[in-house]
Amino acid sequence: MTGRNSKDKATWITELIRDWVNTSPENTLQNKANDRAWDYPLVGFSRGDDPYWESFKEHVGPFHWTPAEAFMIAFPNGNVSPERLTVISWVLPQMKQTKMDTRKEKMYPPESWARGRYYGEVVNDKLRKLVVEELAKAGIRAVAPSLHPKWSRMASDKFVFASKWSERHAAFVSGLGTFGLSDGLITPRGKAMRVGSVIAEIRIPATPRPYTGHQDYCLWFSHGTCKKCVGRCPVKALSEKGHDKIPCSKHVHETCKGYIVEHFGFEGYACGLCQTGVPCESKIPTPKEGE
Repeated sequence: MTGRNSKDKATWITELIRDWVNTSPENTLQNKANDRAWDYPLVGFSRGDDPYWESFKEHVGPFHWTPAEAFMIAFPNGNVSPERLTVISWVLPQMKQTKMDTRKEKMYPPESWARGRYYGEVVNDKLRKLVVEELAKAGIRAVAPSLHPKWSRMASDKFVFASKWSERHAAFVSGLGTFGLSDGLITPRGKAMRVGSVIAEIRIPATPRPYTGHQDYCLWFSHGTCKKCVGRCPVKALSEKGHDKIPCSKHVHETCKGYIVEHFGFEGYACGLCQTGVPCESKIPTPKEGE
C-alpha cells in the first residue's frame, strides 16, 4: 500500500470485497446445487470520528462501541485517534431465487432463505476475516468487531436488546442505507440482505450519505404510506408503532428454528418474510409503490 493515495485504497478494498463475493466458491448456500449465497455487493466507508458514532451511545445504548473503542479492544497497546480510522462496510444482497422463494411463504422461511441466514453468515464471517487478513498483509491493522470475543448482545431499555457493534448502523453511517418500519436497513439493493464491517487504521474518504435522516428510504416514515411489511409478519410483530422484538425473536429463534431443523436438517434459525414481497425488497422504493 506504500505510495497509494486514499482513492486507490478505497478502490483496492472495494474490488477485494466484490471480487471475492462474485468469484469465490466459498460464497455458497451449501446445498446440493451449491447455489451462491450472496449477489453483487455494495461497499461503503465512514470516518472513525464521524459524530454519529458517539450519538449511538444515546440512541442505541452506552454499551455501543465507537470505532476507536472497538479498535482499542483489539489492539490495547496501540493508541490510535478516531480520525485515523475508517469503517469499511458492505451489503450482501440475497440472490434473486432466494427472494422469489421467500415471497411465496406466509409462516416459515423456505430452505434457501434459511440457508442464507445460517450458511450465508458463515460466508460473511469469512469475508470479514479475509478483509482483516488482506489489510494485515499490507501493514494495516484492522478488526472485525462482530468477530471479537468481547462482542455481545446487550439488554436495552429502549430496544429490548441490542449489540455492542451494530452492522446495520455501521452501514447507515457509511452511506449504504436507512432504517425501515421493521428495523431492517433499506439499501440501494433493497432490504433483503446481510451486512458486515471491518474497522481499519487507514484514511479513506467517507462515502457520501444521500440522505439526511435515518429513516428516509422507508415510505411509512417519509410519506405515511406502504406498511406492507406489517402484513408480511406472521406473528404480528410489526405495526405502525414499529418492531416488537419479543414475538419476532420467539418466532425466529424458537418456532422457525424447530421448523428448519425438522424440515431442512440443520441447526439454523431465520424468518425473512418482512424483507420480501415488499417495495423495498430489492431497491429503494418509490412513493408510488407505497400506495
